[in-house]
Amino acid sequence: MADFMEILRERGSGALDKKMGIVITEASPTRLVATMPVEGNTQPLGLLHGGANVVLAESLGSIGTQLHAGPDRRIVGVDINATHHKSATQGIVTAVATPISLGKTMCCYEIVITNDAGERTCTARITCLILAQR
Repeated sequence: MADFMEILRERGSGALDKKMGIVITEASPTRLVATMPVEGNTQPLGLLHGGANVVLAESLGSIGTQLHAGPDRRIVGVDINATHHKSATQGIVTAVATPISLGKTMCCYEIVITNDAGERTCTARITCLILAQR
């Protein structure tokens, strides 16, 4: 069985994930978990920026799709949406991504983001296209 966390360690984090403090703690095509600090990712009123939630969700869905597709395939996100349920103003948010569909050419993930109290702050969905081998 593949060690997906080792694959991610070998590839390294993306530049945006590093800037935002995203840390992936669990990774496989069927479940990904990551954390992100609220501090440094806020909008002017001090709330976690909605775009930060979307970046976190897109990172997990894209990585999950890449792990599903394999190293010889390229993937691209084609659709993402997010519903913001509750604001976060401090601490860490945790995202858990689970697949809705894992296909040969397309994958769809649901990402649930919660605050330190375990309250859902955002629900996102991303669809990624798996491109043909080149």
